[in-house]
Amino acid sequence: MASGGGSGSARSSLASGAAAQPRKKLLTICEQCKNKMQLVADLLLLSSEPRPVSPESSLQLGEAFEKCRDTVIARTKGLSILTHDVQSQLNMGRFAEVGDTVQEMGDLVVSLIELSAHAAYLAAVEVPGSQAAQPGLVDRYKVTRCRHEVEQSCATLRSVPLAELTPQLLLEVSQNLSRNLKILTDASVAASDKSRDKFAREQFKLGVKCMSTSATALLACVREVKTSPSDLSRNRCALFSGPLVQAVHALVGFATEPQFLGKAAILNPEGKAVQTAILGGAMSVVSACVLLTQCLRDITQHSDSSSKMTDYKDRLRSSACAVSDGCNLLSQALRERSSPRTLPPVNANSVKSL
Repeated sequence: MASGGGSGSARSSLASGAAAQPRKKLLTICEQCKNKMQLVADLLLLSSEPRPVSPESSLQLGEAFEKCRDTVIARTKGLSILTHDVQSQLNMGRFAEVGDTVQEMGDLVVSLIELSAHAAYLAAVEVPGSQAAQPGLVDRYKVTRCRHEVEQSCATLRSVPLAELTPQLLLEVSQNLSRNLKILTDASVAASDKSRDKFAREQFKLGVKCMSTSATALLACVREVKTSPSDLSRNRCALFSGPLVQAVHALVGFATEPQFLGKAAILNPEGKAVQTAILGGAMSVVSACVLLTQCLRDITQHSDSSSKMTDYKDRLRSSACAVSDGCNLLSQALRERSSPRTLPPVNANSVKSL
């Protein structure tokens, strides 16, 4: 009988551990999505630097703006649906589904920010008296996003418990690293080829070489963890992820020096007002989505019987309503190219203060 009781206890413990996994994963997803939204908002919205986000699409400004505007408005409707889905899935205790939806929401918000920032640029430079941006050797936004993705992948290798480093997760990490390192390599090679400065040409090449060597060493460790998982092989991943992050930081830091970035657009006051209205509308969406992920994190960290749960769920509903309001403000700003309600607060210097 004692043996049977012990077996039942073990089964209960296993079941409890399995039930906790989706909650744990959701916490990680919420943090990653929040960080990504904050980074992209800081780069494209709060900097307010009038540059195209998709330079190849800005050849015919009017046509490109209409396309951007219509795409953003359509995607805001999709975002409202996702915030509703999150609440429904959470009420049913489907934490794994909530995690998938939050990831989809994070990706959608990033695309909304990119499109909104590009639309704001296009609308602003259409105003008579404004001057379009001049492209440089390097796209600051693109390479900074790559740096962030490499940091996230390396953080995963360092922080996720060995038992949770599944072959599928290791494959996703490897693919994400390879994809972003290729983007950085291509951007650096192109900058090197176009640069007139001898030092810059060589430094871009040396930076790529340093990054590539560090990446090769790390990816070999990742393959070892996949074939022979152990604390030793996992610790090697943590060890060799450091040099890669440092190499990427150095390369991106060099690549984003002012002389490689071209010149931002010159806007007259009317053009600046148009840009500010659209960026402010997008910022209201991001702020609400960041709050929503924070509410989800709080709910996930507490049991359903917690005395604070009612308050947390009320906050979640309020943040979902704020997402919907933000989407309406953004759509209004895009249609009218002006909306005083979407002006960001004067002291807004970083979305991270939320």
